[in-house]
Amino acid sequence: MDKIVIHGGQRLRGEIRILGAKNAALPIQCAALLTAGTTTLRHVPRLSDVKTMSELLAGLGCVVTGDRTLVIDAAGVGAGPLEAPYELVKTMRASVTVMGPLLARYGRCRVSLPGGCAIGARPIDQHLRGLEALGAKIKLAHGYVELKAKRLRGASFTFDVITVGGTQNVMMAAALAKGTTRLENVAREPEVQELALVLNKMGAKIHGAGTSAMEIEGVDVLHGIDHAILPDRIEAGTFMVAAAICGGDVLLEHAPVDHLHAVIAKLEEAGARCIVEPRGLRVQGPEALRPIDIVTRAHPGFPTDMQAQMMVLATCAHGQSILTETIFENRFMHVPELVRLGADIHVNGNVAIIKGPAKYSGTTVMATDLRASASLVLAGLVAEGKTEIRRVYHLDRGYETIEKRLRQVGAKIRRFHGAPN
Repeated sequence: MDKIVIHGGQRLRGEIRILGAKNAALPIQCAALLTAGTTTLRHVPRLSDVKTMSELLAGLGCVVTGDRTLVIDAAGVGAGPLEAPYELVKTMRASVTVMGPLLARYGRCRVSLPGGCAIGARPIDQHLRGLEALGAKIKLAHGYVELKAKRLRGASFTFDVITVGGTQNVMMAAALAKGTTRLENVAREPEVQELALVLNKMGAKIHGAGTSAMEIEGVDVLHGIDHAILPDRIEAGTFMVAAAICGGDVLLEHAPVDHLHAVIAKLEEAGARCIVEPRGLRVQGPEALRPIDIVTRAHPGFPTDMQAQMMVLATCAHGQSILTETIFENRFMHVPELVRLGADIHVNGNVAIIKGPAKYSGTTVMATDLRASASLVLAGLVAEGKTEIRRVYHLDRGYETIEKRLRQVGAKIRRFHGAPN
């Protein structure tokens, strides 16, 4: 197992290029299953989750080549089992997003119930209810979901709760359904809008992406496309926090500013300067950070995927901050490790009260999930002495070579391979 070691206290200066968005790439990889041709994806991040999805697609019969430019040939799908096995799905819950495409194009599939980050119960009941509304017959047995349908048919369906994965699964299924589908209370995230853009490029007829309701006119066939993945707003947000807490001056090249308004607003409230430039977004950290209050919400509200990182910023601020998590009920798993480093955080249900500034002192900490891992890296950047982060495979699910990219702007951070955990 690898580990990352950080010697904190360095000011960050320079440029970091923001890479393709994981949360956009994964469902678009799945969308390739809707076609009989070849889909070419550019600016794909080199992440373990992307690799896992490619392995899943290969197991279904796709020929997948490349990495930064990913070529997916789905012509061979359907000749063998249409199954997403437990061994892959347990490591990444986004694997269940193959359900909609497989069901729509082949009329059947068998998918293991999901795993992924341990940040609370994230059931797929909304996925299944939406697919059932389109005509799917569903059976749950032995830890798997089995779905069948001769031909899906358009229908009206309202999600009980907003779900990004559920919205993506059902919209992909509806793209090949007979008739028109209307989906209400859908997710509005940029990654949902990106998937709709891709599907429309393939020949789908989707209207209303980015609003609370979508209308999808089913078509008989979709074709392969060439598409560049949009930059990752959560990666950009993480590096924004790094610059702010380190008193830095960092240009985030290709940062998707239009998708970062909520994060920018909170950083500026805390005293950081966020300057839009032709090549991206420049973030300058203040001499002293001010406290902030944050409530996570579905897009366009403050993203839950930035909650852990902003908690580190709050611990560096002078005064009391309050952070309320409304999306996932178990997403404060990073708190005990931040407290071990020296943070003053008290959790009451879904509310965290943070008093700063923390006097972080380096020690050994364990990563528990993807964004929690990022928060430990951020804390290590401002801690006195050496911080050692273990279980960094979580980081590799969502951040490509984060240690190299932080090192290029002045951080003292290195990865050690094969280190015992």
